Amino acid sequence: MTSQSFAGLLGTIVAIVVLGAAVYYGPIGQFGKPPKPATLAQPEAQPAAPAAPVPRGPVIREVPN
Repeated sequence: MTSQSFAGLLGTIVAIVVLGAAVYYGPIGQFGKPPKPATLAQPEAQPAAPAAPVPRGPVIREVPN
């Protein structure tokens, strides 16, 4: 058996294993998979806005002499 035929045989075995794993873990896309249930988008509850703006304290700045 030459090294080329041995490499071909080994490559075939690896290809069969890879294709078997691809079929086992599922085909790409939605083929063969059950459809996902539709979820209704519910708006998130927003916190109540304050009735009046919060009073701010005095602004203190450093003034040069």
